[in-house]
Amino acid sequence: MAVSNTHAHGPPLRLPVLSCPFPSEVNPHVELVDRETVEWAVTSELLDGSEMVERYRKARYGWLGARTYPYAGYHRLRLVTDWCVWLFAFDDVFCETDRHAAEIARSLPRFVTVLDDIEPGRDSRQVDDAFARALLDIKSRIIRYGDADQLDRWCVVTKDYLAAQVWEAANRQDRVVPTLGDYILMRRRTGAMLTVFALIDVASGLRLTPQEWRHPDLRAITQSANDVVVWDNDLISYAKEKGAGNSVNNLVNVLARHRGYSCQQAMDEIGRMRDAAVAQMVELRGVLARLGSEAVDAYVRGLEYWVSGSVDYSLTSPRYTVAWQREDLLAG
Repeated sequence: MAVSNTHAHGPPLRLPVLSCPFPSEVNPHVELVDRETVEWAVTSELLDGSEMVERYRKARYGWLGARTYPYAGYHRLRLVTDWCVWLFAFDDVFCETDRHAAEIARSLPRFVTVLDDIEPGRDSRQVDDAFARALLDIKSRIIRYGDADQLDRWCVVTKDYLAAQVWEAANRQDRVVPTLGDYILMRRRTGAMLTVFALIDVASGLRLTPQEWRHPDLRAITQSANDVVVWDNDLISYAKEKGAGNSVNNLVNVLARHRGYSCQQAMDEIGRMRDAAVAQMVELRGVLARLGSEAVDAYVRGLEYWVSGSVDYSLTSPRYTVAWQREDLLAG
């Protein structure tokens, strides 16, 4: 099924208000980490050419890390911010391109090998791929600041993220707009949020036990936070994606296709959906507080910082704002 651009000659679109009852803070190491994370990406050979390097400098991804992990010490902030930049670079090189699903699928063994079979700390120069080498570096730093359970948790959700990119690429390749149920299920994986949530207790230094990580209420609040962040991203990135091949993988177009909404109606519906998910987070926060676990409380705060920090960052980042300005769309 081909997706149509329902906004082609309509009035300017308006972003719904992205309400957020959670605190907003900035890590004091932001400026240093913002410089160093781009240097790491360049040294790791993740960025293709000077234009891409300059675009990443202007995007100031260090501010995303600083807003979403404001409590992290310097080295742990570098770890989580470098991981976010790895994900952005992977998205730009593999996911926002015309690569076929089969091509992405054939690239997966090199990453799964790093995640499953190569011990942390191995000489990364022996890994014959820039993204795989950088992935091994991230893995080695996770075990340095965390433990085996935390590393295993991150490896599992990272493999889920990578596998989900094949599904997303198949949609792009065949111009298929997925059903709402399929999209919500898979967006929780394609958005990579579980990979960054899995590092919250590494960044805070307050380790969740395996039992706490598997607690049903903690899983539920994680899912709600995941939904809020990825749906907000679909709204904020719509101007950037609406004319590109990946537009089929955006909730705005999913609702337009399968519910017959206009783009504005779809955006307004997403606003209602994400507000309901935020309310669910607030309710579950009170439930989880009764566990009396310092690590659980810190993890819940980490989820809240991801909701507030991703909105604060995205509404000011040229990665998203330039497209809205170019299309003369209203972000209000």
